[in-house]
Amino acid sequence: MTDNGIVTRFAPSPTGDLHLGNARTALFNELLARRAGGRFLLRIEDTDAQRSHEAHTQGLIADLRWLGLHWDAGPDCEDTRGPYRQSERASMYASSFAALEKSNTVYACYCSALELEVSRRTQLAAGKPPRYAGTCRELTYAERASRTERGLAPTLRFRVPPGQRIEFTDFVHGAQNFLSDDIGDFVVRRADGSAAFFFCNAVDDARMGVTHVLRGEDHLANTPRQLMILTALDLKAPLYGHVSLLVGADGAPLSKRHGATSVREYRERGFTAAALTNHLFRLGHATGEHGFLSLAEMAQAFDPAHLGRAPARYDEQQLRVWQKAAVKRMSPAELRVWLGALLPAGLDDASVSAFIEAVRGNIVLPEDALSWMNIIFGAPPELAPAEADVIRAAGTSYFLAAAQAADERADLATILAAVRAATGKTGAALYKPLRLALTGRPQGPELAPLLKAMPVGAARARLVRFAG
Repeated sequence: MTDNGIVTRFAPSPTGDLHLGNARTALFNELLARRAGGRFLLRIEDTDAQRSHEAHTQGLIADLRWLGLHWDAGPDCEDTRGPYRQSERASMYASSFAALEKSNTVYACYCSALELEVSRRTQLAAGKPPRYAGTCRELTYAERASRTERGLAPTLRFRVPPGQRIEFTDFVHGAQNFLSDDIGDFVVRRADGSAAFFFCNAVDDARMGVTHVLRGEDHLANTPRQLMILTALDLKAPLYGHVSLLVGADGAPLSKRHGATSVREYRERGFTAAALTNHLFRLGHATGEHGFLSLAEMAQAFDPAHLGRAPARYDEQQLRVWQKAAVKRMSPAELRVWLGALLPAGLDDASVSAFIEAVRGNIVLPEDALSWMNIIFGAPPELAPAEADVIRAAGTSYFLAAAQAADERADLATILAAVRAATGKTGAALYKPLRLALTGRPQGPELAPLLKAMPVGAARARLVRFAG
């Protein structure tokens, strides 16, 4: 595999949200291009008019941009190789279909969906692999004309040559070979005249100058069909690599039953793009880089030779580890944007900054900050029975000393010194009652910055409750 002049692409179908597995594929393709100073393309495969929607296209683009990916050409930045929407390339496909028809490499197929299903079941019942039986392969001109007169709209099937071995080297899985006799004649043009996936995907890769196709291994069996198409059209084939699929902790393909599966869902929950890309970078890709990486650093560390063949197990808990690291790396300004509308209205800049610095080490998602906002800026917290027992055991003299020492801008060291002098308490007996009285929580962010974040007089008011 050579790095010279690498061109990669990501080619999603706009039929839904961007799935995590597809997001990883897009990421790997950009990294593969950037590590060699190559080009990365975005192509929208929207020939299936019934299932493709512009809203999904815009959603895909937005999610990819949010992840930090940047393509050199695509539907929003066309160049001479475009257009980058397959729905706008029909005339190009038509010329290729005409060339295949001229060479008798394709033929019209009038079989109905019911006839194809009956044939498939018959083959399965006979213990044979289901593939097209060649019913329309040798129809005469008169037979085709008769079917056309009856209003039957044909598909166009590729005439798979018999007795051939299709061989290629997958740059993830190694040497591959398939027998053409095991591949039935396949559809390259649908009955409505639109190009089928096998066809337009392969032809566009060649005509857009794509040199390396890195995609999910569920497409591995498609490759021999696409190589036959490119050979028939005398087009240069790219190198193919098929990355392992994402699975859940149970080993089953990642699905809704495993939780969130789309980039949009994770984005809406408050996960950062940096956390998600750092996690995806390590799923099915072995690397010696264990620290938090930028996309530029990932590109330098990415090596297709380190792509694994075994399914990659997705674990949201591991994503949360990267998320916590991402939050710690955020600037106060970034944290303010990230927390956004959750911050109470009317807070001055100093209060916001104090709150952020107090809780940043204890939050993973914005929802985690919400509870601390309520504790710091809301009403005095209610105590559970066990916490109330700790308050009673500390005694009123403890809280009287603490309340007297808590001036308008309460200082932890001053309060602790006053309580220690008044009661002689040390260790947990000194610290725990104070934390519970102020926050209602036995654990959490450090108490000193929490006190600085509280509104003026709030700490004293919370301590006075237990002083008499």
